[in-house]
Order: sequence, then C-alpha cells, then structure tokens
Amino acid sequence: MHPDDARRALDYGVEGLIVSNHGGRQVDGAIAALDALPAIVKLMGNRLPVLFDSGIRRGSDIVKALALGARAVLIARPYCWGLALAGEEGVRDVVLNLLADLDVTLALAGVALARDVDLSILSQ
Repeated sequence: MHPDDARRALDYGVEGLIVSNHGGRQVDGAIAALDALPAIVKLMGNRLPVLFDSGIRRGSDIVKALALGARAVLIARPYCWGLALAGEEGVRDVVLNLLADLDVTLALAGVALARDVDLSILSQ
C-alpha cells in the first residue's frame, strides 16, 4: 500500500507485487488500495508486474484497476462465495459471470481487449 514498501520488496528481489489493503475495512480512514495503486505502478515501471486485490466484484472494478496500471486482478472473496455456495460449479459460475461483466464493460467503453485498457478510459 506504500511505495516505500514496494521499493523495499523490489530490493529483496520479489518478482511481482500485489497491491491490497487486506483487513483495511477494519482500519477506519485507511487509504483505499485503488488510490495506492498508481504510485506503486509508477515506481515499479516495467520492472515487475503489479497485481491488484481489493474489492473486485464487477467488470468495471477490473477495468479501473487495469486502467490505473495493474497487470491483473485477484478475486478472492467472490471466488470463496462461489465455493461456499456451490463448490467447484459455484467458482466456475462466479468466474464466468465476472468475465461476462468484464466483456460488457469493455464493449460499452469501446475497448475490444482488456490489454488495451489504459488511463484514458477513465476520463472518456
């Protein structure tokens, strides 16, 4: 969540970072992970992939994270909900629904592929 931590991780030789505020909902007033993402992506440049994990529930959440520089997102909580409700089939349904929502979001934004998302999509 802080560029200094990202820099330290890079110094230790990590091969990727995950920007997340795990447990952040218990810390009133903490910075949102999405707000922390751009500074960490800028610091890392192309040296290593930066992933995002915080509040991914819809295709628009994925698009925002990608636009701010995340290489990919993680979907732990929805995945767990699907698993708890219907096992493997529930996980499959969650992932397929999230991908379908991502496709709709991209289409509505006029973008054909997720890899083509950049910061300009947030100001159109």
